[in-house]
Amino acid sequence: MPESQYRARQVAAKTHEVVEYDHDESKPGKPLHILIPGGLVALATLGVIIFVAYLTWFENQLDQGTGIILLVILAPFYIGGVFLFSYGYELYNAPRAIRLTAIIVFLTVAAVVIVAVLFFVLAAGGKGISCGSSKRKSSGGGSKPLAKNMTSSSSGSGLPNLGNVVVLGGSGRTHTREVTREVVKEVEVPVAPRSVNCPNCNRAYVPAEEKYICPSCGAPTPKELIDESQEPKVRGNTGNS
Repeated sequence: MPESQYRARQVAAKTHEVVEYDHDESKPGKPLHILIPGGLVALATLGVIIFVAYLTWFENQLDQGTGIILLVILAPFYIGGVFLFSYGYELYNAPRAIRLTAIIVFLTVAAVVIVAVLFFVLAAGGKGISCGSSKRKSSGGGSKPLAKNMTSSSSGSGLPNLGNVVVLGGSGRTHTREVTREVVKEVEVPVAPRSVNCPNCNRAYVPAEEKYICPSCGAPTPKELIDESQEPKVRGNTGNS
């Protein structure tokens, strides 16, 4: 078998050499017949490996044990496809094909690990930023309704209501002015009815309790006595009681 004149990193010249070798009927073998199928098998298997890893460690749709078993089963197919590609690419030179296979597999594994680590880091960073912003929004937005509720509850309970605090900024100084507003609420105190003396028999009784009729003589209570019984008692007055 003729040995290739170019190294694997010289992709353009190497590929042209492989194509010319395949079209030359005087040379044994058809390297493209194993290079193309091997490359397709390697790419397809690599896609399945990435998909299984995504379902196992990112979406958590597959059990970790099941995912590892699937990756172990798919790994030989990927390595075999890479070796077929390398064997045709190196023009049937087995030692150089094995070395190229090891390099490709190592670079693939390294790339997958780097992408996975970056994905995890970016995902964790995005969650941390969203959680921090939601906490700041919740803490900043809850202060105004609380202050409003405290103001309304204090005014409804009859306590002195502290008005708005006015902040005046100028020349780098902050001045606060507190406005106090007092709320006065009038409350009516019920007055107990007073007793009066009947003008006929001089019997003392409370008109409202006796249905405005003297319990002794049965005479109706005059209107002026009814008004007198409903008036509040003045302190120091020793009148009718």
